[in-house]
Amino acid sequence: MTTFTDTITAELQVLSQEEKRRILPRFFKTGKGEYGEDDKFLGVVVPNVRAVARKHKEASLDEVRDLMSSAWHEVRLCALLIMVERCKRADNTTRKAFFDLYLSLTERINNWDLVDLSCRFIVGEYLLDKPRDILYRLADSPLLWDNRIAIVSTYAFIRLNQLDDTFALATQMIAHPHDLMHKAIGWMLREAGKRDEPRLHEYILHHRREMSRTMLRYAVEKFSPQIRAQLMARS
Repeated sequence: MTTFTDTITAELQVLSQEEKRRILPRFFKTGKGEYGEDDKFLGVVVPNVRAVARKHKEASLDEVRDLMSSAWHEVRLCALLIMVERCKRADNTTRKAFFDLYLSLTERINNWDLVDLSCRFIVGEYLLDKPRDILYRLADSPLLWDNRIAIVSTYAFIRLNQLDDTFALATQMIAHPHDLMHKAIGWMLREAGKRDEPRLHEYILHHRREMSRTMLRYAVEKFSPQIRAQLMARS
């Protein structure tokens, strides 16, 4: 009997590119001890995964859950993109069901692209009119991907000029040991700064000695060259 996961996997395999199959494991750091250790890639680019997801956007919660158990990175990405499609037009009950499913599977959302392409829509936008305590719990989690979900989800708030959670979560995680988080925190601070440049400037002045060079470099990217140089100097 052919399962839904079998169908999705077969459709993605048809779209596989040999060059991408060779390159993607290196790009997503799947080597021993790296953050994507042992992940498997079919070699399918994101636009093609997205097309398959849209074709199957009526998939059920159980079908999506089964997809998330796949060993293939692109199958899990397809599951997440189906969830995004469902959440864009669902009622609150359905959105809550996918929100809960998403947060129960964060160990399977185990690379930065999987997080970044999904959490704003499934987590951030669900929480727009709700308490956001869950993000602070995710920020304290020992799992790197929970931490990244916490900060990147705030992009949904930033788009509506709600900046407090981005700055608060950045402060909570400012000493995070992983470079992937330094980039994500710096990225979200930069986006917040596009809406309120003086606030970002003041934040960096106050915290720059605690920020890694990577985090600081991302955060100051949109300032003028002169101000960037001043802030990067940390003096």
